[in-house]
Amino acid sequence: MQPGLDAGIDALGVALSRAQRDQLAGYLALLDKWNRTYNLTAIRDATRMVTHHALDALAVLPHLPQAADLRVIDVGTGGGIPGVPLAIARPDWHVALLDANHKKGAFLTQATIELGLANANVVVSRVEDYAPAAGFDIVVSRAFAELAAFVAGALHLAAPDGKLYAMKAAVPHDELAALPSHVHVVSTNTISVPGLDAQRSLVVIARR
Repeated sequence: MQPGLDAGIDALGVALSRAQRDQLAGYLALLDKWNRTYNLTAIRDATRMVTHHALDALAVLPHLPQAADLRVIDVGTGGGIPGVPLAIARPDWHVALLDANHKKGAFLTQATIELGLANANVVVSRVEDYAPAAGFDIVVSRAFAELAAFVAGALHLAAPDGKLYAMKAAVPHDELAALPSHVHVVSTNTISVPGLDAQRSLVVIARR
């Protein structure tokens, strides 16, 4: 178990079983291993991966809808953040991991197999080219694009009642002001990540 992972999960108040915590630790170990060859993330230190990836992803969970059987897509997932930790934490959700990079897709495919994540599937595609059979309840991204570009590229992925959830650093007031008129901001939430001394926010956007 990576240092700080258990304590960070407890500090967030996210209910994870021992098996789920082990899955999360296994994911971070895989990310660290593959990162040496595939350059999946700029973070090289395994301890920083705990705070900047695993805990950063789980910190948004209390701010997401809590119903069972939700359809979730992580747009521009890269090495699997936040999608893989969310899939581990909520095995009752169906999580799509979308990225245009084939090497990242190969890693994610292997990771979902090794971790036994039957509720996650990998989609290698540009976001604007992906046409799912059904829309998603939660369309989430972390540092994928400015908010207007996120809306332009990903709004078609949301179900009629679905929402976009953009993980950001500080609340991006300039980006909020540049949003198109056919969407509105539902909320802006300040997120606290254990062990991370940096600002984090979650912007929730819906169709008008």
